[in-house]
Amino acid sequence: MGFLDKLKEGAGQAKDLAQQAAEKAKDEAKELALKRQMNGEFEQLGRTAFDLVQSGTITHEDFAAGVQRIVDIKAQLAELEAGGSADAAAAGAAPPPPA
Repeated sequence: MGFLDKLKEGAGQAKDLAQQAAEKAKDEAKELALKRQMNGEFEQLGRTAFDLVQSGTITHEDFAAGVQRIVDIKAQLAELEAGGSADAAAAGAAPPPPA
């Protein structure tokens, strides 16, 4: 086998490997997109379930702890949002100096 034949064979193998890698990357990208889509659907379902539990439309003991954690976190966030601006005003915070 001559040098050119070996070169052609090597180029063909490199092309095949590149095509396989591209196909694998495409499959992995599709899988990742589907997983993101699924997570978005789970998030939306969770928000819907939370709202339904809060409104009393549905009840189940398995929801109680998770709903309570979310309620507690919402309360902490509200406290921080209300307290953050009040703390700055109470401390007499001056606006930042001009740049």
